[in-house]
Amino acid sequence: MKLIEEIYQKIDENSKNFLGYPLAKDFDYREFAPFLNVCLNNIGDPESPSTLLFNTKSIEKEVVAFFADILSTDMEKAWGYVTNGGTEGNLYGLYLARESFRNPIVYYSEASHYSVKKNLHLLNIDSIVVRSQNNGEIDYEDLEILLSMNRHRPAIFFLNIGSTMKEAIDDLDKIKQTIRKYSIKDYYIHCDAAFLGCIAPFRDPKPKFDFLEGVDSIAISGHKFIGSPLPCGVVLVKRKHRNRIVNSVSYVGTLDTTITGSRNGLTPLFLWKFIQEHGKDGLAKRVKESMEIADYAEKKIKELGIDVWRNPQALTIVFEKPSDKICSKYQLASEDNIAHIICVPGITKDQIDAFVAEYKEDLKTVEAYATPVY
Repeated sequence: MKLIEEIYQKIDENSKNFLGYPLAKDFDYREFAPFLNVCLNNIGDPESPSTLLFNTKSIEKEVVAFFADILSTDMEKAWGYVTNGGTEGNLYGLYLARESFRNPIVYYSEASHYSVKKNLHLLNIDSIVVRSQNNGEIDYEDLEILLSMNRHRPAIFFLNIGSTMKEAIDDLDKIKQTIRKYSIKDYYIHCDAAFLGCIAPFRDPKPKFDFLEGVDSIAISGHKFIGSPLPCGVVLVKRKHRNRIVNSVSYVGTLDTTITGSRNGLTPLFLWKFIQEHGKDGLAKRVKESMEIADYAEKKIKELGIDVWRNPQALTIVFEKPSDKICSKYQLASEDNIAHIICVPGITKDQIDAFVAEYKEDLKTVEAYATPVY
């Protein structure tokens, strides 16, 4: 159909220019095209069989086990499933946290993803927004003050392992120090590692955020750093938390432990293919190569003479917000007077050079309009 062809051509063209969102561009899953002619439905718990037999649960379990490994745990201690993306993973972590305590409070920073407020509203959990620092990290002094005022109530900590705008990482050690200082006995730690969940395990030094550090749940996106034509992700939780909410559903002969009933059975195939082809070593190499592109991008943008900033080892480069024309063409995410580019796999030095060249010309235009004429 002509309309479908036109839509594809428009999307294909737009995908060549974007730099502002964490969406890997270097994937090819055409071999899975035959699966578009069947309904893959991973209904229910990935570890529980179902009377519905056209599923990819065996593949899904392998994917979850891989992520458990890079997050310092195993499938005896942890449980997880392939989600529709980071928002669902965060919703699931907060859901299990809510079911763990009576009358808890969620603490999250103002730099958290926009979906957190929505998830908290859906779950009807009391929450407090904590100030964030200039680098996007949570303000630990503000957190301590708020926590001390509510020390009698269970605490749920929603931590950013790569904040949306500046890729900041909340310091788990500092959070734990505050927990100990005020003798908080009932608490739950969820980590939103949507972007950095596939990256942080291979940084040196490695940030503290995984199950080795005692966190309760972690949400990761699959379409961001690994890459996928469909949004997807993985949520990992301590198995004891998942066991608290298990229900058996006779209608489909399986256990109900996930957010949705019917679940996508195609995206586990995409993640599985990446794991088979790359493994941990390939993922580490991917992180290294992306870091090199980020170093290059930061250097080239600095040469323009504008304010440029970046958290240590981040793939996100923050700088003065360009004109609307530049932001629109390169699909830059912006907030107030700043914008950023994110150096995901598939972005090349040539693309960075093209962006910098246009930005340079754009700055000249701005200067010309700003220069008074006498």
